[in-house]
Amino acid sequence: MASHRRPRQPSRARVTVLTATAAAAVAISAQAANAAPSAKPSKDEVKSKVDKLYEQAEQATEKYNGAKEKQEKLQKEISTIQDNVARGQQDVNKLRDGLGSMAAGQYRTGGIDPSLQLFLSADPDDYLDRATALDRVSGQQADALRQIQDKQRELAQQRAEATAKLKDLSATRTELGSQKQAVQGKLAAAQKLLNSLTAQEKAALAAADGTRATRGTERPGMNGGTGGTGGTGSAGDTGESGHTPVTGSGRAGAAFAAAQSKLGSPYQWSHAGPSTFDCSGLTSWAYAQADVSIPRTSEAQANIGTRIYSQSQLQVGDLVFFFNDIHHVGLYAGNGQVLHAPRSGTVVRYESMSTIGGPFMFGVRV
Repeated sequence: MASHRRPRQPSRARVTVLTATAAAAVAISAQAANAAPSAKPSKDEVKSKVDKLYEQAEQATEKYNGAKEKQEKLQKEISTIQDNVARGQQDVNKLRDGLGSMAAGQYRTGGIDPSLQLFLSADPDDYLDRATALDRVSGQQADALRQIQDKQRELAQQRAEATAKLKDLSATRTELGSQKQAVQGKLAAAQKLLNSLTAQEKAALAAADGTRATRGTERPGMNGGTGGTGGTGSAGDTGESGHTPVTGSGRAGAAFAAAQSKLGSPYQWSHAGPSTFDCSGLTSWAYAQADVSIPRTSEAQANIGTRIYSQSQLQVGDLVFFFNDIHHVGLYAGNGQVLHAPRSGTVVRYESMSTIGGPFMFGVRV
């Protein structure tokens, strides 16, 4: 007769072992998936990431430039205040010395009660003359005391101002270090990405950048603006070869001529010439050659002169600003082009305003 026994249930220990084995298998599969090499980014993906890193590096560079300019300004102001405090303390010391001399003279001649001096004096008129002189001395003492008090209050205010500026200077130096690290970090990350490309891919990117630099190379006429004629040619990275020389008028023209003389000079972050430049370093240096002092950073340069929002109204030598946060600036070169220091790895060159990588915001006529 057939036996109808219930199927034997797996023991709890066996279930535990099976569960652990399955979990281990899943974990090993996940590790294997993670360990599998990820697909190498394409040349275009690398370019997109590198361009973004360079943009972020330029943003940090302009912040660094601003902090550096502020540091230099604070150092000068602190030095001036400290010099003023030193001179003021010398003035106080002289006033005190003069007050001490008057007091000593009083002590020597005025140690006897005035009424007794009059009684003992053989010449009352002489005594009265000396008493009048003594009154004058007392008045001079009072004036000296007031001057000392005024000087001391002034010195206290100057010392407080110097203390506040020193505190601000310390914070500015901290910001400088932070922005320097940010720039270096972005540039290092960009270089690491570029190093992942083959020599052929790097050459292709360089060729594309050269094409971007020379696109639309028809040069403006002698009066600037967007019109004019000129030759086109293969300009390489500088955008210089094959161009009809561009000139402007007045100090903007003089600044543009100075910038033109630096075509081909390497970009170097936080440099303002005479051999290497970043974007605002080139524009501030160029205007300095025209005996015009403008601020160091693009953000500060955007707040001077007269703003021009229509590209058709720009003239050669006007400052032109790009990106929403105004972190890039160049000099208008006419015919829709800009003369600028683009970014790390490039040189001072002409470039179409349409290929900068960020929108044109406005121009400034200095």
